[in-house]
Amino acid sequence: MASNRLSRALPSLIRCRPTKPAAPMLHHAARNVHQSTRLPAMSASNARIRPTLQPLHQPSSMLMPSSVGGVRSIFIQTEITPNPDALKFLLNHPILPKGSSIPFLEYMNPRSTLAPPHPSPLAASLMNIDGITSIFYGADFITVTKSEDAQWAHVKPEVFALITEAVTSGASIVNFVGDKHGENGQGAGETDSLAYDENDSEVVGMIKELLETRIRPTIQEDGGDIDYRGFNDATGMVLLKLRGACRTCSSSAATLQNGIEGMLMHYVEEVKGVKQVLDREEEIALAEFEKMEQKIVERKAAAELQSSTTRPPSDRATP
Repeated sequence: MASNRLSRALPSLIRCRPTKPAAPMLHHAARNVHQSTRLPAMSASNARIRPTLQPLHQPSSMLMPSSVGGVRSIFIQTEITPNPDALKFLLNHPILPKGSSIPFLEYMNPRSTLAPPHPSPLAASLMNIDGITSIFYGADFITVTKSEDAQWAHVKPEVFALITEAVTSGASIVNFVGDKHGENGQGAGETDSLAYDENDSEVVGMIKELLETRIRPTIQEDGGDIDYRGFNDATGMVLLKLRGACRTCSSSAATLQNGIEGMLMHYVEEVKGVKQVLDREEEIALAEFEKMEQKIVERKAAAELQSSTTRPPSDRATP
């Protein structure tokens, strides 16, 4: 999926720790990202300030809908993703409200599209289409995921029509209700998990910076996003959550191990591995799926046993 592009496109990085004003040292290990590739360049005065993404990776003013003669201009581009069951719709219209601190929203069941704190009439309409399993909102794109048995030839026209209708109406695609945290199948927090926090350790700050400036743009191009869930100092494991098209992609494991894990382990020596975290609903669904598979295996074994015991003696193999 995104792992091959990550390994080819990543620039050289050098790490450096800020020195203390003490006795001169013979050698000091590099600990920070190289200044020529840093976004933006870091100096001693602003070393604790989180870098921001280049305009290429942030919503541009060029993507804002324009009006000519009172008519709203609309541009919707459809892009395929590495996940055959996910399709990305790129709009010249902002999806998330202006000033929102959340980088994405994900609706994984019909109930979540109507529940606070982020109900979405468009997501509710899209989830009513037969075969649609989840809706993902990025800053300026929508990723629609279908079931394996659904066909894009049947689903795509209806999805395209609903998105066009929502944009032309001028109504808000996402509404903010109350002050509750994300629940009922909504994948979002109140703040960006990769945002700078002054309480973060140096290791966590490096991990977040690499994820935000190097990993996230590539994953967003594939119709998804990444959620940072923590770092275990004892085990060296980074806990992450893939979103959107990457969440159900068959190559998501390769993306985590070959792309994200390899990069973090290379540039942050404290990192020993990367693990994907499942939400509670996903854990329940996975457990139910494993139970169903076990029942199928048991029924098949019982049927084979019964068939062998009821077979006529003449049909049984002689020793």
